[in-house]
Amino acid sequence: MSSRESHYDIIVIGSGPGGQKAAVQGAKAGKKVALVERERKVGGSCVYQGTIPSKSLRESALTIVSLKRRAHIFDFKIREGLEVANLMQRLDEVTSAHNEFIGKHLKSNGVELLHGRAKFLGENEITVKAIDGSVTNLRADNVVVATGSRPRTPPDIPVDHENILDSDSILGMLYLPRSLTVLGGGVIASEYASIFSLLGVEVTMIDQAPRPLMFLDPEITGKFLDNFKRNGGKYLGSQKIRSVKWDGVVQVVTDLESGETIASDKMLVALGRLANVETLGLEKAGIAQDNRGQIVVNENYQTNREHVYAVGDVIGPPALASCAMEQGRRAICHALDIEIGHPFEIVPMGIYAVPELSSVGFSEEQAREKYGDVIVGRAEFNEVARGQIAGISDGLLKLVSDPQGKKLLGVQIVGDGATDLIHMGQMALIGGQEVRVFLDNVFNFPTLGEAYRVAALNLLNKVP
Repeated sequence: MSSRESHYDIIVIGSGPGGQKAAVQGAKAGKKVALVERERKVGGSCVYQGTIPSKSLRESALTIVSLKRRAHIFDFKIREGLEVANLMQRLDEVTSAHNEFIGKHLKSNGVELLHGRAKFLGENEITVKAIDGSVTNLRADNVVVATGSRPRTPPDIPVDHENILDSDSILGMLYLPRSLTVLGGGVIASEYASIFSLLGVEVTMIDQAPRPLMFLDPEITGKFLDNFKRNGGKYLGSQKIRSVKWDGVVQVVTDLESGETIASDKMLVALGRLANVETLGLEKAGIAQDNRGQIVVNENYQTNREHVYAVGDVIGPPALASCAMEQGRRAICHALDIEIGHPFEIVPMGIYAVPELSSVGFSEEQAREKYGDVIVGRAEFNEVARGQIAGISDGLLKLVSDPQGKKLLGVQIVGDGATDLIHMGQMALIGGQEVRVFLDNVFNFPTLGEAYRVAALNLLNKVP
């Protein structure tokens, strides 16, 4: 085992979205930056287990939705025994291209990429152990932790990654199962449950909450749940699990405290995620964690150690790739005393279920708590020409305003293209625009964006 030592201005641990952005921001500021990644490829779980793989499967599901809408033209049926890999034929091509792009981007910006397991020896000292056993001791003026998260597995659920799977292993199935039980009602659970139901799998979601995605507007999630049920899905809410077991033959058996028993070919356990921090030696640097194991940071993503920052999933919600990137940039800007810009308080939430769900600003409930008797405008997607042309029957856009019907407070959308459409509302909120902005300007026709005009008109018609 050999050892050597190097000094850097910045060391970033983890090459996911937050780590990449932090490393590039530091390098662009003219600093010597090292990015440490324990895996052979760069990009983090976002590229290889999370966002890109799940969205590749989702694209296949959306294709099926489109074909079903054209059932009046031709018959469509998913063939039996379909391999999951056949639904994700471009995945290897996409991930390889993304890995190559990230590598080139880091190199072109002068970031030094190191592969190995990083561990703190002190606030400003890191040791990196490579796969060949060699050890490199690194010192840095500033360190950024961006090591992401992994699926949480409750101790009483025997995840074996063959019959009972988590979100990292779910796409490793060889064939589409006939039935699937999904434990959880959050983002990952809702995305996979809706996707597999569209692929013809009999899906049952089970959660302690009365409805999925409890943090979103209930009217929006209601549309999602209606669509899920129409596609054969079943949601069992307000439930507690007594036991989960593989029967040793063909099925996973779930017993509920209500007395109901659910049997399925496979199970997906989607009950939250845990920060990847156990092997980092945070205690050696005296870095504080909360009771969930997440790293505690201030508004500048600075830990209780002045020269150590943390971004992304390791600090908890919102745990979005888009937010992690901005957190990484802002952490480095603070560390180097670079102008950060305006605070990014108005952050959209995007959920890539089928249909998509997205929200920005206040929900109707949150707005009522703060402003009282707010006014809400609604537009069903089938009220706009593009929705009718595309056969979108389950889309809804909501605008929430102050009691005078002037100040825009929030936007919620469910339906095709929701995660793209939300940005128009986001920009209006950032710009402090009034609701009338959607009536006083011209939109392309026919587009789903016209739903903003319809919702604005609906809202203003309610003004006393």
